[in-house]
Amino acid sequence: MTSFTPLTRRHVLSTGAATLGLGALGISPAIAQTTDVALQLSWLHSVQFAGSYIAQERGFWRDEGLNVALNPGGPNAPVEPPVVAGRALVGISAADYASAAVAQGAPFKIIGVAMKKNPFAIASLPANAVRTPADLVGKRIGMAIANTPVLQALCTLNDVDINDIEIVPTQYDAAPLLNGQVDCLLCWATDLPVAMAMQGVESVTMLMADHGYSVHSQTYIATIDSIANRRSDVVGLLRGEVLGWAEYEADTDAATDLTLAMFPDAGLDPATQREQARRQIPLMFPDDASDPFGWFTQESVAANIETLALLGRDVSPDLWDRSLLEDVYA
Repeated sequence: MTSFTPLTRRHVLSTGAATLGLGALGISPAIAQTTDVALQLSWLHSVQFAGSYIAQERGFWRDEGLNVALNPGGPNAPVEPPVVAGRALVGISAADYASAAVAQGAPFKIIGVAMKKNPFAIASLPANAVRTPADLVGKRIGMAIANTPVLQALCTLNDVDINDIEIVPTQYDAAPLLNGQVDCLLCWATDLPVAMAMQGVESVTMLMADHGYSVHSQTYIATIDSIANRRSDVVGLLRGEVLGWAEYEADTDAATDLTLAMFPDAGLDPATQREQARRQIPLMFPDDASDPFGWFTQESVAANIETLALLGRDVSPDLWDRSLLEDVYA
């Protein structure tokens, strides 16, 4: 294993994140002309990507000689094609999507992991709470049928018979739970529980990652060609992300304010965005993690391979390449 002194979030914060620059990484950036590159986001603009907005606004990428365009994703804008085509240098995907693309011949590597804990969760109400996978037995769960393999993986990992759970096809909305049509919902911890909180409804969120469901989310992907031939640009983009997300962790309210200011016409609700920003923290910076932002370990890769196998993905450890992060944190 490569020896390095990690710039952990605690080290970052101790330097004073408000004034943090590349010097904290031992880098002396030269002022030169910038190279235009793009970072392909996995969804529409929102506080979900606020660390990247900070990197752009604070000039962290400019210090690396990069002019980074932040291209939004969406339901009809998958991440992988623009990265393969070279329209984006790096994309934000997930281990399950990236592995599926690689199985179809895409030349990707996962080069960083923003969310160490997968955001999939089971949301329920306190009066009929689902706090462990065993509590799902006898329950009606509202979810998209397409996510049945996700539920099956959780059940397999926790010795629960999926046939003891009633799957109710629902739209992605909290209403079926609030109306009593289902007992719980399969969702992201950062959206439907937040939507309920905005209505003044208390909910119970069981994070699937806490019960063995290990699938890296918000993963940075790049092509093998870019890693080989544009390595300095890819490393520079990752450095900017590291610095931007350090400031995000230090002050999620400021990160939310920046998001709202940058995208005033995106229809973003300030209170919702503020709460989502707060709830992302334990997914990206778990209290039990001693490694720095973006980092992944051999153990976490092995856990991912086990869970991805349950999702029907035959994945090799070679999908992950940590060498660029080692350059960032060297």
